[in-house]
Amino acid sequence: MTAIEPNKPARRRVKPFHLAAAGALILAGFGGAGLGAVPAWAFEVPSAAAPAADAETARLNAWLDAKFEEELAFSPMARGYQGEKVDYDKIDDSSEEAEDRKIEWQRQSVEEMKAKFDRAKLPEDAQLSYDLWIYRYEDAAGYVKFRRNNYVFQQMYGPHTRIPQFLMQVHKVDEPADMDAYIARIGGVARAEMQLLEIAKKNADAGSRVPRFSYEMMIDQARALITGAPFGGEGDSAIWADATGKIDGLVKAGKIDQAKADAYKAAARKALLEQWLPAYQALLAWFESEVPKADAVATGVGKNPNGKAYYDMLLVSSTTTNLTAEQIHQIGLDEVARIKGEMEAIKEKVGFKGTLQDFFKFVRDDPRFYYPNTDAGRQQYIDAATAHIAFMKQQLPKYFGILPKADVIVKRVESYREIAGGAQHYYMSTPDGSRPGVFYAHLLDMKSMPIPQLEVIAYHEALPGHHMNFAIAQELTDIPNFRKFLYINAYQEGWGLYTEKLGKEMGAYKDPYSDFGRLTTEIWRAIRLVVDTGLHSKGWTEEQAVKYFTENSAASEGQIKAEVRRYIIMPGQATGYKIGMIQMEKLRKKAEDQLGSKFDIKGFHDTILGRGQMPLDLLEQRVDRWIAKQKAS
Repeated sequence: MTAIEPNKPARRRVKPFHLAAAGALILAGFGGAGLGAVPAWAFEVPSAAAPAADAETARLNAWLDAKFEEELAFSPMARGYQGEKVDYDKIDDSSEEAEDRKIEWQRQSVEEMKAKFDRAKLPEDAQLSYDLWIYRYEDAAGYVKFRRNNYVFQQMYGPHTRIPQFLMQVHKVDEPADMDAYIARIGGVARAEMQLLEIAKKNADAGSRVPRFSYEMMIDQARALITGAPFGGEGDSAIWADATGKIDGLVKAGKIDQAKADAYKAAARKALLEQWLPAYQALLAWFESEVPKADAVATGVGKNPNGKAYYDMLLVSSTTTNLTAEQIHQIGLDEVARIKGEMEAIKEKVGFKGTLQDFFKFVRDDPRFYYPNTDAGRQQYIDAATAHIAFMKQQLPKYFGILPKADVIVKRVESYREIAGGAQHYYMSTPDGSRPGVFYAHLLDMKSMPIPQLEVIAYHEALPGHHMNFAIAQELTDIPNFRKFLYINAYQEGWGLYTEKLGKEMGAYKDPYSDFGRLTTEIWRAIRLVVDTGLHSKGWTEEQAVKYFTENSAASEGQIKAEVRRYIIMPGQATGYKIGMIQMEKLRKKAEDQLGSKFDIKGFHDTILGRGQMPLDLLEQRVDRWIAKQKAS
């Protein structure tokens, strides 16, 4: 296998989670009080002999927090994701001019930080804060030259569904003023969509146009958001049901009377018909006009103007390494071969007679491996995922010292954005734990949701996967606030995949078919390395990618099709999972080899999670320091 070299300098794309579309972006509860004390090993505690360093850390943290507050002024939605009600009536300015203003602000903030602080005089954790603040700016500045390469709208996490989801899922209405803000934000959604449409048109004219299938799927998604009352059609639209439900909630809470509720509903109806509806009609008209111009045979971004350089940048961003597309492709081929060997062993264990391909077909097609495609079957899926998460909660204290206070729940994806076979994903809790994390599952087509994969996906998206890495970071109290909301793809997705295998160590996957499901999702991530680079660097078509995926996986036909279409419109993102997992496993082996009987699994995991997300090279440095401290203790 090609070696991973995260220590080489690389431009890293470091994004706040709420603006990143990856999974992305999830039971019986933690009760909001935490599951255990935070151990001393989890933090880089400055020694008492270094008061000057302590003071510099405090001074830098205060400066960074003040700057982060300034930065949040650029994004009222970011504040909403954090549970704050500041600029609560506003939706982000999504114009390129606004992006340029923010990048210039970031540039000036970096210059100011360098002038005010001597990095050499800062302790290790403060140096990490210093470096990450610079990385965020460098990424944003470097990304601008690829602005015309970006797919603004796409079927996975496009703003046509993501911004409405923010309004419906994040904007809480506790007081009448919150409903005033909600109605104002209806117009803000419409304005932001039109700003983004303008950019998407420029990008399409420059040669960056999603394939035909993506436009066709977005047409259905956008139409769903203007179908039903008050727009016409049967039933209530999702946005009208949400608005009226929140207004009725104010009446039930005794905050307003029925006359005021009726006035709010009239105002919401007016905003939806006069602002929201025209915006979505404009989106629909453009999506429909693009269909004949888009590629019927879908492939990657390498064919687009400047596409190869764009993809190379995205690979560095996703993996935080300097691995080339060719190296990543080979790592994927090697990992696929290795995992197939483990799959053969399970095939033999269950007594299946036939080839591994035959076993793939059996697991893919046999009805016993699927819940009914009914509401009862969907509830069975949610109940089973909830039960697996409840089991994992009982195991966590044996493997982790730091535990989140926020709960995590399982929900079906909302109908207006649900995709048959779509990728399950996690949605963040709030820092104070008042809003739980959510493991979202696409349950539109239960034939795309195999039971053998249910357990492993629950662990990846909820516990001990994404809910751990996001909630713990947000709940830390001694790091600058900006670090609590970083999204670094190779770290967070590498962690999610690492925890899939960790679940077996923790006593999960008692059913061999569930263990086969675990291997199915691991080989899935190895296949991603092959398919993503194949599509975007080698010119593979969608058909070629589906063929390779099908030949090497027991994933369902619906899953495979949805996954390949995800890779096509989100180039590079899928490579971070396996690269990040390989690096985390490498770091654990290093720690085990060097520490022997001194190795402590809780200490290792708290070292990975205890300071928030970071690029893989900086994570390796942190683990190395922990190893050295354990040796010296």
